[in-house]
Amino acid sequence: MTVLLSGRWSAAEGERWAQLLREAMPEERWLLHPPRDAAEAAAVEVAVVANPEPGALSGLPNLRLIQSLWAGVDRLLQDPALPVGVPLARMVDPAMNEAMVHTALWAVLSLHRRFFELQAQQRQALWQAPPQLRAAECTVLVLGLGELGGRTAQTLAGLGYAVHGWSRRPRELAGVQIWQGEASLAQALAAADIVINLLPLTPQTRGFFSAERLAQMRPGACLVNLARGAHVDEAALAAALDRGHLRHAVLDVFQQEPLPPDHPFWPHPQVTVLPHCAAQTDPRTAVPQVRANLAALRAGQPLAHLVDRGQGY
Repeated sequence: MTVLLSGRWSAAEGERWAQLLREAMPEERWLLHPPRDAAEAAAVEVAVVANPEPGALSGLPNLRLIQSLWAGVDRLLQDPALPVGVPLARMVDPAMNEAMVHTALWAVLSLHRRFFELQAQQRQALWQAPPQLRAAECTVLVLGLGELGGRTAQTLAGLGYAVHGWSRRPRELAGVQIWQGEASLAQALAAADIVINLLPLTPQTRGFFSAERLAQMRPGACLVNLARGAHVDEAALAAALDRGHLRHAVLDVFQQEPLPPDHPFWPHPQVTVLPHCAAQTDPRTAVPQVRANLAALRAGQPLAHLVDRGQGY
């Protein structure tokens, strides 16, 4: 099969992916540039993509599969030229899942034990120990219970935290109290000391953390956003922190990336900024997922991790 590799990345990153993919699947013909004529376009049966430029996948009449190298597909789905009716598979990378759990765990431990405040105290040469709450006395709400959210919730529950989870669809997770549906959301937010956002970005979740929703959170609670910057009204979050309604925010994603140097979150004492590094796709474990889906396509078998375009994930 002819496979088009298309993405928005640095030259070095693109070369690394191309090398690993070709080494793993030498039987495929890899097209590393946009089709130059109608014959090349007609030959393409699979597109392996990393947020390609809008329109990059149009004009491929025999395309049978779009395989994303990233877990999130919201940017792909925003492309009006994305071919209709072609199966779209997202990446479920076990190494990335593990990294996301580690970042969420670090954030919860730091917020629970007030390590961010202790770091600020060090700069002031202030020797003052905070109260030491037990993990069971700290309620953590995980929003979104898919691959990432489910593993994060169960890992935290295994460490003794009082873990709640919220999703639109019914879920069952051992050791996790589940809240389901829009009607339960305000109550779930009000019960949590720490809220971790791992929701997919869809038209329904864009702007999810509005001023109204932030006000529903427990006074003194903390927000950890590891999903998408578009989930959060940044001005409303800054206001909630400034007036003392929320204690701290750990943010890995932002409405504009890279975060502009003059953005108020950089110097904000109650905000911890991460440069979109909570969990990155690891080519060493992601490439076998691509190979497996291409083999399934060739054999006429079910494809893994297909996206429901109507749902957005």
